[in-house]
Formats: sequence, C-alpha cells, structure tokens
Amino acid sequence: VQLQASGGGSVQAGGSLRLSCTTSSRLGFNVMGWYRVAPGKSRELVAAITRGGTASYADSVKGRFTISRDNAKNAVYLQMNSLKPEDTAVYYCVMLYAGYNWWGQGTLVTVSS
Repeated sequence: VQLQASGGGSVQAGGSLRLSCTTSSRLGFNVMGWYRVAPGKSRELVAAITRGGTASYADSVKGRFTISRDNAKNAVYLQMNSLKPEDTAVYYCVMLYAGYNWWGQGTLVTVSS
C-alpha cells in the first residue's frame, strides 16, 4: 500500500493550503488522518476522520482546519485556513486498516509571518 501526499507549499500567515492524500489501494480504511512534525517538536496528530465521517482535531487547529475524505477514491484531504507560522511542519497522511497504519511520504508546509 502506497500513499501519495501533495499540496504543501509556502504561504504567508493568514493564507490557506489544501493537502491531499491518495492511494490506489482498495482497502476500506477505517480511519484516515494527518500528523505533523514541526522543527524541534514531536509528532502531533492534527486531524482524523472515520469512514463514517466523524472528525476530530487537535485543539491548536480547531476552527481553522477541516479534514474530509472520499471513500470512493480512498482519499483524505486537509483544508488549512488562517495559517499561522506555528503551523510550519512536515505533514504526513496516515490510513488505518486492520490495526495497521500506512504512512504517506510527507509534504512540507511553511508559513511565514
């Protein structure tokens, strides 16, 4: 199973980016989500969404980020609005099935003040 993440880039504070993560696998992933690793910090779960569409968010991104998924395409998205410099990180998508996690390659998001 390979996950392909895209959509990262450089934006100014207050800007928006949309991350996408797709896979050609036909597994029915139970949960899809996004983690991030900021410089000098540990990995943080940003958002996750169940197959039924129930979403959860880190407190730091609530109200600014929106996670969504397309079960037919086995894709997960992260719409990031009102970006802050502290959102600067490498973002990784993850998909869970049968107790195993599959990871994307990471996409860099840089937010300048």
